[in-house]
Amino acid sequence: MNGAVREDGRASDGTLAGYDRMEDILEEFVPEPQLEHVKRVLYGQNQGRIVSKIALPNHVSTLSKERDFDLQGYRFEALKEQLRAPRVVKIGIVQHSIQKETTASYVEQRDAIHSRVLELVNAAGEAQVNVLCLQETWHIPFAFCTREKQWCEFAETLDGPSVSMCRKLAEKWSMVMICPILERDETHGNTIWNTAVVISHTGNIIGKHRKNHIPRVGDFNESTYYMEGNTGHPVYETCYGKIGVNICYGRHHPLNWMAFGLNGAEIVFNPSATVGDLSEPMWAIEARNAAIANSYYVAAINRVGTENFPNAFTSGDGKPSHRDFGHFYGSSYVSAPDASRTPSLSRCKDGLLIADCDLNLCQQLQDKWGFRMTARYELYHSLLARYVCEDFQPQVVRDPSLGL
Repeated sequence: MNGAVREDGRASDGTLAGYDRMEDILEEFVPEPQLEHVKRVLYGQNQGRIVSKIALPNHVSTLSKERDFDLQGYRFEALKEQLRAPRVVKIGIVQHSIQKETTASYVEQRDAIHSRVLELVNAAGEAQVNVLCLQETWHIPFAFCTREKQWCEFAETLDGPSVSMCRKLAEKWSMVMICPILERDETHGNTIWNTAVVISHTGNIIGKHRKNHIPRVGDFNESTYYMEGNTGHPVYETCYGKIGVNICYGRHHPLNWMAFGLNGAEIVFNPSATVGDLSEPMWAIEARNAAIANSYYVAAINRVGTENFPNAFTSGDGKPSHRDFGHFYGSSYVSAPDASRTPSLSRCKDGLLIADCDLNLCQQLQDKWGFRMTARYELYHSLLARYVCEDFQPQVVRDPSLGL
């Protein structure tokens, strides 16, 4: 247990009542025989047991201690098949805090983040990760609460320093990388986008996906900076499998998840930036539900730490002016199509989570549950086609006894 606890039971340092993870609370207070059943319900079972841990290279474990980041590794297994060999892909997800105060120069802030992320990506490479995803707009503080336009200076083109760094690292480690950035589209009037760049294991850019859904809730004033994306729901066929990227707020939209599944995704990454008071009760549910409903793996990534800004701001919600978004609670995890999931990374530390994922599990769960076969897409299409029309009338059957 760490940190000071306030009167309301919340920790002032981003921990959970003084604990680094919910799992730490369970392990301290729930006896071992009962803990096994609690974890079975909370985390599901993969091939009849809790998702198993994997041994990571000793030098990577040593580095995590020396450089103070959370490091965890797990394995999702599939049934052995007679006609297909296992298709095991080692994925990695990185969560991190900003490394300088937001009053530092923009160059200092960006370069400090680059240095930290370089350590974490190299650790993933040393652990032989095949596909690695960073958090939403990883190269900047998440300043979109402030509505101040000077933060647009952090926006980069696809040949900017952040993507260039990731391209070099992807080639170095023969690793596919998802590099979510604040994009500046110079071709179209310097328009700003929230974009995930997908980089091949050779270092070339395969494509980019722009955030489909933009929040307008709480301090998430993102539409001051960028609007809804225009790239659809692309799935990228890589040498390691077919991957999609559902950026942050898109996780609240089930049809957004479904679209990546319809396009054939086997792994969908959800790079995010979200805070405790707003979304934490939803965090452990949404990615896991998406994995179940769409028969693919989901990797949910959240940034970590509390970011304070120079000028106080408000968001028209009646709350007094303040200088921080709230605590980004980390807690990144991976979920599988069989409803199993890993424990979470820390709520208050940078971290790297690695998971071996047998992609054969996707088809096995499609065969088992038949969600695609039993879906009624023609009914959904008919309803949605009517709903987008001005003269739409809901299909409501009124009880005659209610009168006029």
